[in-house]
Amino acid sequence: MSIQKMRLKRGWSQQQLADASGLSSRTVQRIESGHPGSVESLKSIAAVFEVDFSTLTKDVLMTDDSINAQATQERIAFKRARRIRDYYLHLLMYLVVNLGCIAVNLLTTPGKIWFIGLTLFWGLGLLAHTLTVFVFDKFFNGQWERAQVEKFLGRPL
Repeated sequence: MSIQKMRLKRGWSQQQLADASGLSSRTVQRIESGHPGSVESLKSIAAVFEVDFSTLTKDVLMTDDSINAQATQERIAFKRARRIRDYYLHLLMYLVVNLGCIAVNLLTTPGKIWFIGLTLFWGLGLLAHTLTVFVFDKFFNGQWERAQVEKFLGRPL
């Protein structure tokens, strides 16, 4: 089982895993993204999850040739879930900041409506983010990306 799966099963963020293992969050990010971790880092993570070190090294040190289709699909699904989470955080920030700006505008200078420009400009960015995550991602998703890689390599992954 991958480190990311074990982390998500416990409901931990990468920062929480980093704190529990004594590693930096950047190290956790690198290991989860497929970069090889040092023996010490992997031992720390194995201790936190209370699993055998050899189980972790088998998952982390797999070569590209040994990665099966299920692991590839899981990576694609994790990437998609992160993109959707990031979109919802963007939407939440848009709503909170704009509601705050509307309140400040109406309480301080009700004669000048300046929040509309901010709301519309940021709204265009949010619209672009929406299209990227929910429309274009259907056409250029992980399966498309994998097909392109296989086409360039001239062989299946």
